[in-house]
Amino acid sequence: ILYLYEMSKPEKTLFLLDAMALIYRAHFAFSKNPRINSKGLNTGAPFGFTNSLFEIIDKRKPTHIAVAFDTSAPTFRHVQFPEYKANRDETPEDIKIGTPIVKDIVRAFNIPVLELDGFEADDIIGTFAKKASKEGFEVFMMTPDKDYGQLVEEHVYLYKPAFMGNAVDVMGIPEILAKWDIERIDQVIDMLGLQGDSVDNIPGIPGVGPKTASKLLKQYGTVEEIVKHAHELKGKLGEKVAAFGDQGLLSKELARINTEVPIEFNSEEMKYEGPNVEALTKVFEELEFRTTLKRVLGGGILSKSAKPKPAASEQMGLFGDSAPVLEAEVDQPEEKASIANTEHDYQLIDTPQLRKRLIKYLLLQDEICFDTETDNLEAIEANLVGLAFSYQKGEAFYVPTPQDRMETQAIVDEFKPVFEKDDLTIIAQNAKYDIQIMKNYGIEIKSKIFDTMLAHYLVDPDTRHNMDALAENYLNYTPVSITELIGKKGVKQGNMKDVPVHQVVEYAGEDADITLQLKQVLAPKISEERINSLLNDVEIPLMRVLAEIEYNGVRIDTDVLAKMSKELEEESAKAQAEIFEMAGEEFNVASPKQLGVILFDKMKLVDKPKKTKTGQYATGEDILSKLAVEHDIARRILEFREYQKLKSTYVDALPNMVSPVDGLVHTDYRQAVAATGRLSSNNPNLQNIPIRTEKGREIRKAFIPRDEDHVLMAADYSQIELRIVAAFAEDESMIEAFKSGRDIHATTASKVFNIPLEEVDREMRSKAKGVNFGLIYGISAFGLAQNIGISRTEAQEIISAYFNEFPGVKRYMDEQVNKAREHTFVETILGRRRYLRDIHSKNMTVRGHAERNAINAPIQGSAADMIKIAMINIHQWMKAEKLKSKMIMQVHDELVFDVHKSELDIMKKKVPELMMGAIKLDVPMDVEVGVGENWLIAH
Repeated sequence: ILYLYEMSKPEKTLFLLDAMALIYRAHFAFSKNPRINSKGLNTGAPFGFTNSLFEIIDKRKPTHIAVAFDTSAPTFRHVQFPEYKANRDETPEDIKIGTPIVKDIVRAFNIPVLELDGFEADDIIGTFAKKASKEGFEVFMMTPDKDYGQLVEEHVYLYKPAFMGNAVDVMGIPEILAKWDIERIDQVIDMLGLQGDSVDNIPGIPGVGPKTASKLLKQYGTVEEIVKHAHELKGKLGEKVAAFGDQGLLSKELARINTEVPIEFNSEEMKYEGPNVEALTKVFEELEFRTTLKRVLGGGILSKSAKPKPAASEQMGLFGDSAPVLEAEVDQPEEKASIANTEHDYQLIDTPQLRKRLIKYLLLQDEICFDTETDNLEAIEANLVGLAFSYQKGEAFYVPTPQDRMETQAIVDEFKPVFEKDDLTIIAQNAKYDIQIMKNYGIEIKSKIFDTMLAHYLVDPDTRHNMDALAENYLNYTPVSITELIGKKGVKQGNMKDVPVHQVVEYAGEDADITLQLKQVLAPKISEERINSLLNDVEIPLMRVLAEIEYNGVRIDTDVLAKMSKELEEESAKAQAEIFEMAGEEFNVASPKQLGVILFDKMKLVDKPKKTKTGQYATGEDILSKLAVEHDIARRILEFREYQKLKSTYVDALPNMVSPVDGLVHTDYRQAVAATGRLSSNNPNLQNIPIRTEKGREIRKAFIPRDEDHVLMAADYSQIELRIVAAFAEDESMIEAFKSGRDIHATTASKVFNIPLEEVDREMRSKAKGVNFGLIYGISAFGLAQNIGISRTEAQEIISAYFNEFPGVKRYMDEQVNKAREHTFVETILGRRRYLRDIHSKNMTVRGHAERNAINAPIQGSAADMIKIAMINIHQWMKAEKLKSKMIMQVHDELVFDVHKSELDIMKKKVPELMMGAIKLDVPMDVEVGVGENWLIAH
């Protein structure tokens, strides 16, 4: 399961922008025809940068984004080589003025600004790129700087933006190797060391150009080896290398991007959820970016009769195209709709008579919009502040509730007939939360539900689904921000219950009104794309199931966690003491610099240890893992790090998530996040609870039954995605293996290595497992070689043998790519779509990414469909049977239940039966069931 999760990395995309490179490029693009506003300010650099930034947000739709800047402070390179960048001209005055403005623009987009004295933007981007790729991101480093090629790896790409009519160039491993004419990515640094870089005043070795450098590296591999064999080189080349070898080595170090910058990587802060409209409007109006403001905020709509033409003031965009605009639009942008300029009638319903009248009219409707206002985002702990309703565009009604619980309960009970009317459709945005709030007051919403968030998730799964974004995109309307009422997040943020009721009427009424209007826009799209069944038979029913699972909660044994915390502290201390003993001295184990000195200067564990750009030794997990095979100190350092992380991230954090209301942990399941259809969870993130190590798995001990009358039961699909592959591919060999109950990995090894099944050893099975899981996610020979520790040649031979033995799989993969090319999307077994707009890209890397998604999205999405159907069926069965047992967790392909001991036999029989029969395929599903006094035992 963990391996499959690791393979689903394309679900998150991170764009890291090199601000200064883009600012300089923009400045010189407009240098011949500057953009001067009415205040005399040259806005070329901010304008060009904004074009680049918006193009990424609008067309590439990254889930995460950040922008890195250089600072004026000297870097470690200046310390190593005082002449570093010494020949650069003085920074143009317009760039000095424009850079702070660009930072204001970035912050107004709600995008983090990254900078750190002593390091350059490429160091920060390199550090974040490496960390992000390990956390499941596809990373795109946006810069025209060729030096970034040294950072490219399996999930990290160099994204060179379009410029003056040239196309975007996205470079992965094959493109970098071809561009530099080298054999390994790390040789980019050697190329720079040999050639030098005149822009940064890196000298290199005089007389060595690209062709000579490439030839030398193919013969000797590195600058170090070239210098070492200088005597073998003939003529002036040998003399140059001998004379300037040290300069070449220094140049190589100066060109090396530091990927261990001491700056925190927080993916949550980089999640892109839209701009701060108020701040962005302010800065764009000051710059007089009127048309750009319309483009970004969605206001530039041309009439059908208008003939658009590029406005002279806009010029050509940095991506080779600019938005078509009318000349009149430049100075007179269309005003975006808002509550301030839109006619509306939002009424306060604050008497018994008014409530009675409202209920009467609500019951006459076929559909109404409903929203709750509360004092807490945690549903289990929230109290109602009011109810909002709307059933006609421009009209809404707000029912405030008093702080007294009994008085509120009485008001809520008045509306019970509305919520229990089964022929009424209730429209809501993120209805799960509202369902849980009403459950706090004993109300079960039995009406039909249309959830605008889930509807949009199915229509366009790769974009944002919050109400504000939908209103902007579909209604050209900017809603009132919650921060206008209660302030921004932080210690000074207020509470909705303290806001004057007349303000809440406008805010809550608008929410209900706009959500109602969104339904009218999204419902036809659902019908057009023929996904009504997916919404109404899968996602909406599942939303009700998740609402109940979250509400049920799970019990955490805080005593177990406290004991585990103490044990981890003791184990950390013990590991540290052993490390000190093996090292022969005490030092800060958490300091990479001190650790490197101990391992490589004092203990000399390797002859040629790898160094970072700062000159200190590299001591990352990959380095230590290789050393741990032969050196106990490296193994203990890895264990020390594991203990520290487990303690802080999980063991000490989980008790803080226990609700004071019922003493249980209530995670937040999110349906509208992963484009494949898989669920995610938050607070706590159950998917991230570690299972790879013994200490990590022990965290599951803390998840226990709610009382002595219950026991935990876990039901887990076995190899669900491989079984789905076999069914989709209609591969007879794979289907027969699953039907006969044989070990699929051993069977694969037997066929690929052409040996009898009984002769397959552990290593062969492990390689076959890597192939089975890897190929369905489009892994390359390079990726497979890295994953299972073999040469690229052997990996390619294994892949060829695999397709020869399982031709149906190859046929399926080719068919899926062809379908994607024809329709620009692929579908799961239930019709869930994954749009692949880059499937026709001329860029091999971009196109390859889309092709891999074409193969794996239907597999992963169908697995998600299957467990969703299973959850719905199990929930309905348990409810019909009026069982005391509860479904409490969903993690990857596993369901966890709090089973009443009197119902254990029927649950063990019926749950796997319903899971295996959720969706009928030619390949049998297999479900493993475990029972225990905690989750670890049950799993």
